[in-house]
Amino acid sequence: MAIHLVTGVGGFIGSHLAEALLNQGEQVIGVDHFNDYYDPTIKRQNATVLQQFSSFKLIEADIEHLDWQNLLSGVEYLYHQAAQAGVRASWGESFHHYTSRNINATQIILEAAKESKSLKRFVFASTSSVYGNAETFPTPETICPQPVSPYGITKLAAERLCWLYQQNFGVPVTALRYFTVYGPRQRPDMAFHKFFKAAIAQSSIDIYGDGQQTRDFTFISDIVAANLAAAQVEGAIGEVFNIGGGSRVVLEDILKQIETISDRPLLRNYIGRAKGDARHTSADITKAQQILNYQPRVSLSKGLTQEWEWIKKLLE
Repeated sequence: MAIHLVTGVGGFIGSHLAEALLNQGEQVIGVDHFNDYYDPTIKRQNATVLQQFSSFKLIEADIEHLDWQNLLSGVEYLYHQAAQAGVRASWGESFHHYTSRNINATQIILEAAKESKSLKRFVFASTSSVYGNAETFPTPETICPQPVSPYGITKLAAERLCWLYQQNFGVPVTALRYFTVYGPRQRPDMAFHKFFKAAIAQSSIDIYGDGQQTRDFTFISDIVAANLAAAQVEGAIGEVFNIGGGSRVVLEDILKQIETISDRPLLRNYIGRAKGDARHTSADITKAQQILNYQPRVSLSKGLTQEWEWIKKLLE
């Protein structure tokens, strides 16, 4: 039984990843600060699911205030999922949270990781936001990142720190650039969660721009599978991978699917384009397919239906 450590374990992705590892019979240490970026009660509910496993240990603390050298003793696999998320919220006074939780926290863990004798893999959760308004679709990893939000800037900085520690100290880092993740436990500030919630409440939703923007949506179980593969495949060290859902979809088409699945109309309120939002995202997943044997398994309609069933239990 290997020891795995997951940061951001109470979050959307971290909790699913930890649960998958625990179901495989692995030992998991989870770290989470349970900060108030969104309702901490939701994250605590996610953690409660994990605490039913005797092989799970929860550490509630700020990453920057932990003794990471001691904490990493015996840990073989580290999945750094914790981050200050949100493109639109990264402007203005809250930016210091992004530099602290995305850059400083990552550097602190990397410093400890370079001294670790047991660590076999450090999987870093990056984001498609590093690309900004990419020049090529689908976008390969070789395209020069050009973030258009402060959030994207901080995630790219953290990713680049990972490469410095990998190249200079041999820290076994792999980075995964997630493309718009959705599914059960999705954060309440994310689009699908807000859309389904509005369908239930019959309240209006804000659409930024004309609704013709496109996104590559990735179901949570595919993200988990990518993490598990990145931790085990030897050729993944020192590499970055796009992790997408396999198709690029227009937002208006998504809204129609949500109306069909929920059997309720969505009341749209069109407003100006949001600063920092990329117009289009589309993942070229060829590299992940070739090296990680990654293949998105969950179609958008199936994934949306699963999220709808979860939202109904949560809100109705």
